[in-house]
Amino acid sequence: MAPWYRALHAVVRLRPYPAAHRQSRGLSAQAAPAVRMEYQDAIRTLNTLQTNASYLAQVKRQRNDPQEQLAAMKGFLERSGMQVEDLDQLNIIHVTGTKGKGSTCAFAEQILRNCGLKTGFYSSPHLVQVRERIRINGMPISKELFSKYFWQVYNRLEETKSDDLCSMPAYFRFLTIMAFHVFLQEKVDLALLEVGIGGAYDCTNIIRKPIVCGISSLGIDHTAILGDTIEKIAWQKAGIFKPGVPAFTVPQPASPLEVLRNRAQEIGCPLYMCPDLAEFEENGISLHLGLAGDHQRINASLALQLAQTWLQHQGCQGLGEIRSGNHQIPKITWSPPPASSFRPSLPMVQGLQDTIWLGRTQVLQRGPVSYYIDGAHTSSSVKACVRWFQEVALNEEKAGGGSVVRVLLFNATGERDSAALLKLLQPCHFDYAVFCPNISEVSGVGIADQRNYNVTLENVLTRCLENQKTWHLLMEERSLSDPWSSSLPVDTLIKDSPRGAPLLLAPCSERLLNCNSLVFPCISHALQWATQGRDPDFPCLDTNFLHHHPVASSGSVLLREAAHVQILITGSLHLVGGALKLIDQSLTE
Repeated sequence: MAPWYRALHAVVRLRPYPAAHRQSRGLSAQAAPAVRMEYQDAIRTLNTLQTNASYLAQVKRQRNDPQEQLAAMKGFLERSGMQVEDLDQLNIIHVTGTKGKGSTCAFAEQILRNCGLKTGFYSSPHLVQVRERIRINGMPISKELFSKYFWQVYNRLEETKSDDLCSMPAYFRFLTIMAFHVFLQEKVDLALLEVGIGGAYDCTNIIRKPIVCGISSLGIDHTAILGDTIEKIAWQKAGIFKPGVPAFTVPQPASPLEVLRNRAQEIGCPLYMCPDLAEFEENGISLHLGLAGDHQRINASLALQLAQTWLQHQGCQGLGEIRSGNHQIPKITWSPPPASSFRPSLPMVQGLQDTIWLGRTQVLQRGPVSYYIDGAHTSSSVKACVRWFQEVALNEEKAGGGSVVRVLLFNATGERDSAALLKLLQPCHFDYAVFCPNISEVSGVGIADQRNYNVTLENVLTRCLENQKTWHLLMEERSLSDPWSSSLPVDTLIKDSPRGAPLLLAPCSERLLNCNSLVFPCISHALQWATQGRDPDFPCLDTNFLHHHPVASSGSVLLREAAHVQILITGSLHLVGGALKLIDQSLTE
């Protein structure tokens, strides 16, 4: 291991929270310290349930036996004091898909809340605080409620463990059980459940009688668990279908659509195809979406159908006006006709417009710095991210005038093909590419909600180096095909800092030195360099850091003197969460 690598490894080794930090951050002095401590204790205890490599291997072995997995989940549920039959009371909307399932749930939840209903919403992953995964009426449950319900579930499981039983469910299973408990105790009118991974074997699939199901756009992801073809993945996603329960999907490639259709027929699930959102905009209606990007239109269409079907089933107010005289939506055939569109009600129209979903096509303005934030992490979602970014960034350039510097902040995790994602991002013409692990700050000072014990420090640093090397190679290919493509002078990478710990990792090959890419040990340092102190609200800016650890002068000068700095943060929802925690301190309150 090279000396600079060993030094960096030492710098970013996570350390326990300093006592002073525990006392100074979080709740105000007037708030009860016991609440904060109880919440932090709950989060640290929850983190002990994080899955590890052996558990994931077990999941892969068991994936052909869903009954074994669902039986284990049922056992945990019963030990926590609930029965599967109790979940029928939650009037569930169950949604899966490769991309867009979270946005679909967010649209549907806002629509139904606008109809006066008390909503529960379970999603994953969280961005900043784990409380985000369990929402009541669109808001993460409070720290007090999280602590209360966490310890109720945890203690019941502890009290019922035995030598013959696994004492605790893994992280995601526990949170799913806790979400069910919260929603039942808080007496929500309905619960929207976003599937974790897949569908058939996902622990949310323990439910028996959802009101309606949805499948958003399908693509390739989580291949080690779901299978290495889109057809295998479609089979897994269709596992949420239930006999007699209506399900909706969006336009899909022919082969996975056929899998969905066949699975629906086998299970006895009536499956329908969502029309284009334009069909809801007839007669002068214009639908404005709170989430940016053309890809959100199909998610909104799916959300409208899910909300309308739920309202119909429950006989509630807020229904859209069916345009067809026949209220029965045509079932899918091999050449699927679209589901009947309808005239959206006012709560529906307003719900689509009011929807907020952090970390997805989000723009934050901080003086001359614009953060474009999107947790895209699959090929299809990155393509959508690129289309969105190119449009909004270009509009900003035209409106503002003057010189603009574009910076990519990227990381990818797990089994994802970083090279493929980075290649898709090249048309955005970034002046600098910055890579870092999903670690907020090198000091280890952060919040326990973002700790990940499933990966080693060496692995995440190695991944950053590999991403940097990939970017260099892609830039070389681009420069060979288009010698005029380079827009800015190159940086000279700093291998050693005055303090003895490198802020930028050396490239893997000296011949790749002339590329505008940098690797930092944490998100905070990456953003400090990219903003150069020009973000007036950035909480972690340390001018001494910039003074003692200068990057090459060309990058620093250009970033300081540009009329505008555009920073796209993408590739990982965990990276996005770590960045949002630094940029918007209100999210940690």
